[in-house]
Amino acid sequence: MDLAWYALLGLFFGAYLVLAGYDYGVGLLLARGGGPAGRRAALTALGPFFLGNEVWLVAAVGILFGAFPVLEGELLSGCYPAVAGALAGVVLVTAGVQLRSRHTDERIRARWDRVVVVGSVLAALGWGVLLAALLQGVPREADGHVVGVSHLATPFAAAAGLAMVALIAVHGATFLTLRLPAADAAVVGRSARRLVPVALTAVALATVVGLLSTRVRDAVQQPAVAVLLPVLLAAALLVARAALARGRPGWALVATGAALALPVALVGAAVWPYVLVSTTDPGASLTVADAAASAPTLRLLGWVALPLLPALLGFQAMCWWVFRGRTDGRAPVYW
Repeated sequence: MDLAWYALLGLFFGAYLVLAGYDYGVGLLLARGGGPAGRRAALTALGPFFLGNEVWLVAAVGILFGAFPVLEGELLSGCYPAVAGALAGVVLVTAGVQLRSRHTDERIRARWDRVVVVGSVLAALGWGVLLAALLQGVPREADGHVVGVSHLATPFAAAAGLAMVALIAVHGATFLTLRLPAADAAVVGRSARRLVPVALTAVALATVVGLLSTRVRDAVQQPAVAVLLPVLLAAALLVARAALARGRPGWALVATGAALALPVALVGAAVWPYVLVSTTDPGASLTVADAAASAPTLRLLGWVALPLLPALLGFQAMCWWVFRGRTDGRAPVYW
C-alpha cells in the first residue's frame, strides 16, 4: 500500500508541475516585453486554467502530510530554503496575476507583471533545487533529522534549478502557441523553437554535473533509470520542437508536459526503495515503507483519495474542453 501512495504522490506532484508549469512559463515570458497588449493577451490565454492548476499542489501536499508524515517533516526542515522559495514564488505569481488589473495605470500593471516574472523564477528554481536535493541525498543523521541546508548549495542543485527554469519557459511558450490567435501564435512559436535548444543544453549540463557528482552517484540506487530518463527527457524536447515546426502545438504541449513530468519520475525511480538517502550515515537513509503512515491510516486516506483523483481529472478535462481553441476578441478577461 505504501508503494501505491508513493506513486500517487508522484502523480499529483508531477501533474502540478505539468499544469502549473505553463502558468509559470507564461509568467517568465512576460519578461520578453511585447507591450501591454501582448502581456494582456498572454494572461487572457492563461485565465481559465490558472487557479485550477494550483489545486494539484494542494492535493500533493495533503498526501505528503497524511501519507508520509516523516518525509514531510524532513523535507520542510532539511530543504526549507528551496521549499520556502518555491512557495514564495507561487504566492507572488498568484498575487501578481490577480492584482495587476485592479489598476488602470499601465505603469502599475507593469510592476505587477515584474512581480509575476520574479515569482515564476522563484517557483521554477525552488522546485528544481528540491528535486535535485532528493536525487543527490541529504545529510540525515542517525537521530532521524537532516542537519543544515548546505547540501542545497551544490553545482548539481544549481544546474537542476536552471534546467527546470528552461523547461518551464519552453512549456509556457508552447502553451501560448496553442492558445493565442494564429498571428500571435506564430511569433511565440518561433520563440518556443529557439528555447528548445536552450532547455536541451540546460538538461545536458545538469546531467553531466550529476554524473560527475560523487553525491549523486552514491545516492542513486537504480543507475540504469537515472541514465535512461534524461535521455527520454531530451527526446521529449526534440519531439516538441519537431511538432512546433510542423504546426502541431497540441502535440508539442504534450511533449513539453512529459519533459516536466519526467524529473519527478527520475527522482522517485532512481533512489528507490528510499525517499531520502543519507549522505552522512547510510543506515539513516529513509525508505518508502519507513516514511509512510500506518496501514490503517493509509486505508482511511484511501476513502478520501478514491473520489479525489477522478474529480480532479474530470475538472481539468472539463476546463480544457470548455475553453478549447484559440482566444479571440470575445475571450473573457479574467485577470
